[in-house]
Amino acid sequence: MDLERLKARAAEIAEKETKTLLSQTKASEELHARAVKSLPGGVSSNFQAGDPYPIYLERGKGSSVWDVDGTEYKDFHGGFGVNVVGHAHPKIVEALTKAASNAIHFAVTTPDTVALAEAICERFQLEQMRFVNSGTEATMDAIRVARAATGRDKIIKMEGSYHGHHDSVLFSVVPEADVLDMRFHTGGSGDQKWYSTEPTSKGVPQALWDTVIVVPFNDAEAAEEALADNEGQIAAVILEPVMMNVGIVEPAPGYLQALRDACERHGTVLIYDEVKCGGTIAYGGTTERYGVKPHLATYAKAVGGGATIGAFGGEARIMEWVGKGAAQQGTFNGNPLSSAAGLAALTQVLTKDAYEYLGKLGTTLAEGCDRAIAESGIPAHTVDLGAKGCVSYRSTKLTNYRDFLETVTDLYWASYPWMVNRGIFMTPGDEEQWTLSVQHTEDDIQTYIDAFGAYCQELAS
Repeated sequence: MDLERLKARAAEIAEKETKTLLSQTKASEELHARAVKSLPGGVSSNFQAGDPYPIYLERGKGSSVWDVDGTEYKDFHGGFGVNVVGHAHPKIVEALTKAASNAIHFAVTTPDTVALAEAICERFQLEQMRFVNSGTEATMDAIRVARAATGRDKIIKMEGSYHGHHDSVLFSVVPEADVLDMRFHTGGSGDQKWYSTEPTSKGVPQALWDTVIVVPFNDAEAAEEALADNEGQIAAVILEPVMMNVGIVEPAPGYLQALRDACERHGTVLIYDEVKCGGTIAYGGTTERYGVKPHLATYAKAVGGGATIGAFGGEARIMEWVGKGAAQQGTFNGNPLSSAAGLAALTQVLTKDAYEYLGKLGTTLAEGCDRAIAESGIPAHTVDLGAKGCVSYRSTKLTNYRDFLETVTDLYWASYPWMVNRGIFMTPGDEEQWTLSVQHTEDDIQTYIDAFGAYCQELAS
């Protein structure tokens, strides 16, 4: 299939479908005009922005959401991975109602907080953990504790990865191909595979620029070289064990074990960022699916049952540093509402049986999309990981961030308005994934497959 003709066809579809979408979301347009007066961009987070405006939602029930125009969509956005329980799940609503009737907040640990900590430790094979209120806080605190435990400053992260918006990790976050800074360092064995770079965000102190080392995902040799070249200086290696801000990139066989072994040799803390994959890809997250435990891991999103939450934990010998001088606090940590929702989610809703159901739905969806891709001949592939999955517009699987730069983004940007116009609420970015919930049905999955299949045929025409 001629790629340039395919891009041209995608541009035609995008123009037509965008006009339709804008004509059907007038209430969102009006709310945006109001919102920009008090909120930069009219939104509460940069990820929520849209061009020329985002779709504003007003309620959700089961597997559906409704926008401010009253249009119903099947929700495959899932709050960027939060809503594996779906919307207004009866058990979550019951738990929140009970908690709110007792007290909204104490800033004191409650029995539900302790019970949720026990549930998280059991599920994800942690010895100890602490609560925070977001994924950003979780990775921030995990890195601080790792630095305290090792007495070192530097960290290693993966090229093109996102770990929240605190200063230490705002380096090499989905950089454009023309600004990738490959300042390879030279050591005894010649050119090395690691580099340092400038931050992605403005406002990051220059004093931090040399504390972050960047290596490619799925390249254990590069991480080993960086650790050896900076012997005794690396506090932590942090990564999404399944990279989920560029579609989905799975770890290659043996990669996670090689990282664990390298960190052990060099006295470095291995940190899994499971903010997206913890609670979605398996009952026990990455450790269950791939069999390799980190020293520390971070969680958020799905583990709160829709409520605001974050957590990090792991080996007690490292976690004990929160009591030995590593600052870790927060007025809302483990608050009654989040603890009640998270406890209900992990113990009553997201059971092992639930993950079997999510796995069946996910495989049905991925296989349906694969058929549509094969029949139309468009350059794309799917990834199927339980409640998470995606279509990436590249014929072969991704192994790292640079593969992601070769995806045909034009095809995604045409698919977004197409799918939304057909009742499928999607994440607004080619780097995102779908999230399934326990309240999705086979009919919901078929609705997605039908809409996507029609899009592929329209492209191919």
